[in-house]
Amino acid sequence: MNTESLGKRRDFRSLFDELDGVALWTASEPGKFEYISAGFEEIWGIPPDEIKDDINTLIETIHPDDRERVRANIEASTCELRDTEYEGRVVRPDGSIRWTLNRQVILQDEAGNVSEIVGISTDITDQKRREQELELLNRIVRHDIRNDMGVVLGWAEMLDDHIDDESREYLQKILASGEHVVELTEVAREYVETVVSDETLTVEPVSLRSVLETELSLRKESFPEAEFILETSPPDVEVAANSMLGSVFRNLLNNAVQHNDAETPHIEISCAVRDNEVEVRIADNGPGIPDDHKDTVFGKGERGLGSPGTGIGLYLVDTLVTEYGGEIWVEDNEPTGAVFILELPLAG
Repeated sequence: MNTESLGKRRDFRSLFDELDGVALWTASEPGKFEYISAGFEEIWGIPPDEIKDDINTLIETIHPDDRERVRANIEASTCELRDTEYEGRVVRPDGSIRWTLNRQVILQDEAGNVSEIVGISTDITDQKRREQELELLNRIVRHDIRNDMGVVLGWAEMLDDHIDDESREYLQKILASGEHVVELTEVAREYVETVVSDETLTVEPVSLRSVLETELSLRKESFPEAEFILETSPPDVEVAANSMLGSVFRNLLNNAVQHNDAETPHIEISCAVRDNEVEVRIADNGPGIPDDHKDTVFGKGERGLGSPGTGIGLYLVDTLVTEYGGEIWVEDNEPTGAVFILELPLAG
């Protein structure tokens, strides 16, 4: 091996030594690892030297349910490589389990022949734990809370014929709050399915007019105390979105009412087509949003629900709009309130 090649290998090892598990093996000897990064021990809990020359020792550290798949990927010839990105579980010496995302990258020599394979294992244990916790939370919210609230609302509705007019006002507040809880369970489901999904959202042409008018009609039924004004009929255009576009408008319209301290919430909706996009403005007469919260209200910056002022509905809105290739931001309304401005690309 010439001096230049040795230098490249030293640079390669310096680059990967502090990263997660990285292994290098030649195409002709997949059972022997020419190099294993120092970061390997952080995941496996054992020094790299213990498995460097013996693939069987490495395979023994893999969870029994994942072993054959891992072995097949490592031992596959370069023309048979499959599942070049896959998840697996490592069982450490203390019995604890670490989840890894494994990728295999083929390296070619100057002649274009496959010479070596780089295996990269990234620790995704925390991510998998969050996904499992969210799935559990989703089941609790969707089934237990939703079912119990359905019972509460059913009994509350039966009281309507047994109370006087003065008490009926309080009953309506109970029913409205209960329906809001049920609606939140639906938002929670959409959040889990959209935000934590590993799959890229499929974007397709969606009728803006149909979706916006449908959601607006439903919001009028849900909030009879509010005034919804659609300045002009929405443009008859298709935007790049998917079936979740209704959730975007539903959450924005809900937000305009539920965080409104005016005696009569007043919400104006307007649309305009500009170049290759359509702009939708939703203005309210509520308390408005301070300048230092105009980004964090969507969970931007930290990009998560832990950001100050973030609500799950607006975080979901921002996530979906970003996936659609659009933008959303908030400005001040005059004389008071906020204007949520949504830009969506027209379907190609």
